Amino acid sequence: MPLPKIATPTYELVLPSTGKKIKYRPFLVKEEKILILALESEDQKQITEAVKDTLKSCIQTRGVKIDELPTFDIEYIFLNIRGKSVGESVDVIITCPDDEKTTVPVKIYIDEIQVQKEKDHNCDIKLDNSFTLRMKYPSLDQFIETNFSISNFEERVGMEESFKLIASCIDMVFNDEESWAASDCTKKELSQFLDQLDTKQFKEIENFFATMPKLTHTIKVTNPNTNVESEVKLEGITSFFE
Repeated sequence: MPLPKIATPTYELVLPSTGKKIKYRPFLVKEEKILILALESEDQKQITEAVKDTLKSCIQTRGVKIDELPTFDIEYIFLNIRGKSVGESVDVIITCPDDEKTTVPVKIYIDEIQVQKEKDHNCDIKLDNSFTLRMKYPSLDQFIETNFSISNFEERVGMEESFKLIASCIDMVFNDEESWAASDCTKKELSQFLDQLDTKQFKEIENFFATMPKLTHTIKVTNPNTNVESEVKLEGITSFFE
């Protein structure tokens, strides 16, 4: 006689980008093994791919295209799946900012971690009196390709890689009379378009990435050696994926 199958509960959450409700289940032991191996590798690309595979298995709502979701949606879904799978809290080690060497353990409850949206964030960037550039958010595949996390964009991505990322996030260019879709352009054409922008216009594009929604949580830590209390902001999935 075969062993019985255990029913897995399902839960709901709201996608930060669209407000759409989706159903999901906790991850299973076989999926946890993959995640643990990725963590042990300490390789950002392997961690991201493990998260992607787990999401595809755990999301129960039909029609959710993981590859097309913005990264902050992916991070938010994963954290909620993790919360229902192995515990509603995560233990992280924080380095105290006042001396930059003392570390303290901190317990963070997953339901307190939210996607933070900046008030001045806008996907439409007015280039001049005529043309507007519309941006779209990086997908998980684009994150894997450029091997960076959005919380330290400028530190980890070189000039060439950042240009590739920016070009891949162009949705369209338009004015009052017509529009040009990035999907109809070659990579070379998009790169040439960026090359013609002035410094001020390019700064506006950089600001799109700097202010885009992020998985964020701010905590207070007290250095046991100096008794100094500091605020520490954690951003991105690897800050909580311990």
